[in-house]
Amino acid sequence: MKDFRNKVAAITGAASGMGRTLALELARRGCHLSLSDVNERGLAETASMAAALGVKVTTAKVNVADFEAMTAWADDTARTHGKVNLVFNNAGVALGAFCESVSRKDFEWIMGINFWGVVNGTQAFLPHLKRAGEGHIVNTSSLFGLLATPTQGTYNASKFAVRGYTEALRQELDMMKCGVSATCVHPGGIRTNIARDAKMDASIDKATGGKSEVARAKFDKLLNATSAESAALQILRAVEGNQRRVLVGMDAKFLDKLVRVLGSAYQPLTTFFAKKSMLG
Repeated sequence: MKDFRNKVAAITGAASGMGRTLALELARRGCHLSLSDVNERGLAETASMAAALGVKVTTAKVNVADFEAMTAWADDTARTHGKVNLVFNNAGVALGAFCESVSRKDFEWIMGINFWGVVNGTQAFLPHLKRAGEGHIVNTSSLFGLLATPTQGTYNASKFAVRGYTEALRQELDMMKCGVSATCVHPGGIRTNIARDAKMDASIDKATGGKSEVARAKFDKLLNATSAESAALQILRAVEGNQRRVLVGMDAKFLDKLVRVLGSAYQPLTTFFAKKSMLG
């Protein structure tokens, strides 16, 4: 997709972070917006900022893990805007937990948002994108969809799943020749609230000797390599270029190359840095 003007984009997780910056950058390019989040206050702020740039903006409070709610939002978007050309399945959450002890409830929570949210958004919007004749699906994985690290097993599982799903989706869309394509996004450290808002399992507090908040602060610091504004620009360039994968940030590009060179031998390195982060 070479031009976003007068297109319609749906964005999940639009209340803050990359969702907000994607919305604002698209609005600057003349793209109309359908925005969703569970954070109604932040969502309203994003909508007000985007509308001030002269485009039509609608909002909905939607839990991306709820397929029926996502389908209703997709249908309403198409009805209200007349079409849908892009969907950014951007909403995501984080969870610090050991694989051995993570609760089933927390595991299902993170998979529901990070993975099923992507599937739900894809399946709900794809018929509308095909009907428009020109469309693009942008699914957010992570650097942690390329490599794994201790205490992030559930997050890794969700983001590796997004990667596999989106790469298969892209190939199927290529086979269909329906005018719709897909890109998988792998952000490195982006300056958003995801680390500050992450859930922390009790096992993390035990492993850090009661210093889980210190570990959280260190992790948050690592995620400050690239601004959300820069990430949005890189993602939109990837859509314009119809790229299959976009690595956002120098850290993502470096670590992707490292994993390609070392294979599974990278794991002792991530184990070392994880222990250092937790224990100081």
